[in-house]
Amino acid sequence: MDYIIFGITAYLLGSIPFALIIGKLGYKIDIREHGSGNLGATNAFRVLGIKAGSIVILGDILKGTAAAVLPQLFHADAYPLIIGIIAVLGHTYPIFAKFKGGKAVATSGGMILGINPILFIIMIATFLLSLYLSKYVSLSSMITGVVAFFASLFFQNTGLTVVILILTAFVAYRHWANIKRIINGTEPKITWM
Repeated sequence: MDYIIFGITAYLLGSIPFALIIGKLGYKIDIREHGSGNLGATNAFRVLGIKAGSIVILGDILKGTAAAVLPQLFHADAYPLIIGIIAVLGHTYPIFAKFKGGKAVATSGGMILGINPILFIIMIATFLLSLYLSKYVSLSSMITGVVAFFASLFFQNTGLTVVILILTAFVAYRHWANIKRIINGTEPKITWM
């Protein structure tokens, strides 16, 4: 019963489309009709700007964190990592946005924040360094997943390591078109870093 209750809650949390909400309320823009059409933070930064993008990425991170800590807060018999993954699926396939959401990066990171804050800090540092060096958000996201997998081995938590491996593969799958553009030299780079 706990898995059903917290699973549904996590999915609904993950389904909150912050990029769509911020775009429509603050800018009268349906972000799905601009840029990549994606409901993730990267497209929000590109289309709406740094302020709106920052709000979106914070919201996307925190919904993953909230889902992961809910079972702990209520002392429920539900594995936080599984509940966190459901939130990631909600973000990627949101019921509130016709099941077309983001690419799972920020919400996955937020889930890790709720489970292992130290690993989250390692991920943020890796992402920022990769972004500074490559200027590719997509490539930095995938590199962060790989580094997170190897870093997770030091925490000796098999469940965490397996989940990060699954999420890293899922993020790479969601970025397949980006990978092709990077190879072809057509993937857009950031200009603000």
